[in-house]
Amino acid sequence: MKKQIWGFAATAALATAMAVPASAHRQWMMPSATVLSGDDVWVTVDAAISNDLFYFEHHPMRLDAMKAWAPDGSEAAIENKATGRYRSTFDVHLTQKGTWRIASISDGVMGSYDLNGKTERLPRGTTTANLAERIPAGAANVRTAESNNRNEIFVTVGEPTTTLFQPTGKGIELVPVTHPNDLIAGEAATFQFLLDGKPAAGLPVTVIPGGIRYRDQLGQMDLQTGADGKVEVNWTEPGLYWLNVTTPRAAREAGAAAPTAPQRRASYVTTLEVLAP
Repeated sequence: MKKQIWGFAATAALATAMAVPASAHRQWMMPSATVLSGDDVWVTVDAAISNDLFYFEHHPMRLDAMKAWAPDGSEAAIENKATGRYRSTFDVHLTQKGTWRIASISDGVMGSYDLNGKTERLPRGTTTANLAERIPAGAANVRTAESNNRNEIFVTVGEPTTTLFQPTGKGIELVPVTHPNDLIAGEAATFQFLLDGKPAAGLPVTVIPGGIRYRDQLGQMDLQTGADGKVEVNWTEPGLYWLNVTTPRAAREAGAAAPTAPQRRASYVTTLEVLAP
């Protein structure tokens, strides 16, 4: 079986909703609140994919990979799940004080192969573990790319905590120099991003304030992580912000041979609430 492993263009399809261009559909979650207090606390989350951030006009986000974790690291239930025409929604009962994580994390391999004169795509659910069995005998010109996509939000009951920010060492992860539930307009925040557990230098960071539907200018901030994986964000005004970090696609000159090593694609998305001073 002849294999050619390279940066397969279809990888972009897996992360289309997380792409940076203004015309792209963006995947996002919007919590009913990010900072709460009380003893019987719930948060409702809307999840969708759209052009206009935090506005439902394209299609809902899938909830099959959605999970929640309490401040002590235990997994919590995703309750009252529902998916409509333009959005999905669910509730999480916040039974502990501290910072909670709600996330949809997907790992997989996308690609294609040629068989009997046709180009076939790898089926949904292909991973590095089952890749060999998903490629039939006689397949040629196999093209694959491994990806890891993380979309997460943080919600705090009472005082913020940091126990949930222990990195897993897989994909792009946020380490809060500034806590993501302690953001104030006019004050700079610093985040560190890791890629597979190590500081990720030179990653593009896109920050877009919500309310795109009601203004002419996108208001996008294009930043980049430093050598230590850190980036500083200056919040111009209160509100919800969409933040996206991705591994850049390797450039290839026309006519050059495709890389022989599997390509690594990772994307990170979060929704942040910035409060008024």
